[in-house]
Amino acid sequence: MHEHKIVSVNKGSPADLAGIRAGDLLIRLNGEEVGDVFDYHYQAEEVSVSVTVRREDGSEQTLTIEKGEDDDLGLVFAESLMDDYRSCRNKCIFCFIDQNPPGMRDTIYFKDDDSRLSFLQGNYITMTNMKESEIDRIIRYKLAPINISVHTTNPELRVEMLHNRFAGNILTHIEKLYKAEIPMNGQIVLCKGWNDGDELRRTIRDLLNFAPVMESLSVVPVGLSKFRDALCQLEPFSREESAEVIDIIEGFQKEAMERYGIHFVHASDEWYIVAEREFPAEETYDGYLQIENGVGMTRLLYEEFRAAVDQVRDAGEYHGLRALRMPKELRPYRKLMTMNPGRTVSSITGTLAVRNLEYIRGELERIRPDINYQVFPIVNDYFGHGITVTGLLTGQDIVAQLSGKDLGEALLIPKCCLKADENIFLDDMHLSELENALQVKTVIVESYGMDFLKAIIGVVE
Repeated sequence: MHEHKIVSVNKGSPADLAGIRAGDLLIRLNGEEVGDVFDYHYQAEEVSVSVTVRREDGSEQTLTIEKGEDDDLGLVFAESLMDDYRSCRNKCIFCFIDQNPPGMRDTIYFKDDDSRLSFLQGNYITMTNMKESEIDRIIRYKLAPINISVHTTNPELRVEMLHNRFAGNILTHIEKLYKAEIPMNGQIVLCKGWNDGDELRRTIRDLLNFAPVMESLSVVPVGLSKFRDALCQLEPFSREESAEVIDIIEGFQKEAMERYGIHFVHASDEWYIVAEREFPAEETYDGYLQIENGVGMTRLLYEEFRAAVDQVRDAGEYHGLRALRMPKELRPYRKLMTMNPGRTVSSITGTLAVRNLEYIRGELERIRPDINYQVFPIVNDYFGHGITVTGLLTGQDIVAQLSGKDLGEALLIPKCCLKADENIFLDDMHLSELENALQVKTVIVESYGMDFLKAIIGVVE
C-alpha cells in the first residue's frame, strides 16, 4: 500500500478547510491508491474528491472535499514525485556521468531515466526501463511532451550503444505515443563511427515519419571528458566531419518543411562553431524547442542582445524637448546611455562560446564604447580540455585562471554554471567563495537580452 506523508497543508485551501493536517498520511483518493504525483493530480482534478487519510493516532478517515475545477487540494508532500526516482539501467557508451571525476557530490552520479521527470523537468529518457502499463498511463493522463533519447533507430545498434537488451524496441514505443497523439521531442547524441553518417540518415528518416507529433529532434556531439579510463574509446568530430553532419541535417530540414511546415531536426550550436559555419536564421529553430540541448542558444543571444541595444539606442536619441515625446516603452532605457561612465566589467565563458561574447562586445560598442567589457575564456582543466561548454565550468578553474587579473567592478557569471536551486558550482564551490578568492562582486546573468545588457552597464534592481 502506498502511503504519502503530508508535510504541510496550504492555509485556506480545500484540504485545510476539510480538516486535513500536517503529519496525516494520504492513503487513497476517490477510493484508489496514489502511486505518485501524477495519480494524485489526476484524481484531484475532480470537483468532488474523496480523500482517505490515516491520522497520527492510527485511525483512518475518509473526507469528501468539494472544490473548484481548477483548485488544488493544497497538500504538500515530502517528495516532489511522491515516489522514488527511477535510475537508468543502461551503460551507454557516451554517458557523461560515467566520465565524472571522483569526489563530487552524490547527486552528480545519479543517472535518472524517469518518464515523470521528462514531463516535469524536461529530462530526456531512453524508455528502456518502461513497462507497457507505464506507457499506457502516459497516454491516459496525457503527459506531454515526452522527451526521448533516441540516438539511433537501428535496433541492433541501439542495443549495443546503450548496452541494454531491451533498447531495440524504441520505435514501437514511439509509434504507440504517436498514435495517441502525445507530443514528443527526440535527441541524438552523435558518436563518431557509431551512429553518424548513414546511420544518422536512417534515424532522422525514421523519426521524421512521426512528425509533427514528434515536434523536434536535436543532434548533439558526444561530450568527452578526460576521465574515460576503461570506457569505450570515442573521438571528437573534426571541422570537416561537423560540416558533413550539418549538411545531413539541413537536407532533412528542407524535406520536413515540405511535408510538415517545420524544420523538425536541428544541429546544436557546437556543430556550427566547430565547422566554422554561420548560425541559421532565427526562424529555422521553430521557436527554440530544443534550446536546453544547446540548439539555437547563440542565435537567441544574438537576437535578444541586439534588440536590447537597439532599444537603448532609440531611447538615447531623444534629447531636450524631444524627451517629452519619447515613447513610453523606451523611457526605462534612456538612463542606460550615460550611467556608470568608464565602467570595467568582466564575463567568463567556455572556450566554445568565445565568439559569442565577442559579438556582445561589438554590439555594446554601438551605444557604450566607454565601457571596458572584458571576456575571459576559461579552459576546463577539471573535466579536461575536450569539454568546452560554459555550463560545465567549475569554480576552481575560474579562480585559478582569473586570480591576479583586474576584473573591474563586477564579474558576470552565467546562470548555467550554477546548480539550479543554489549558487554552487559543479565542484561544490559556493559563489561566495569565488567572490572572496577573486575579491570581486559577482552578478548572475540569467537571460540573453536586456537583463544581460543591464548587468554589463551596472544597473542594480
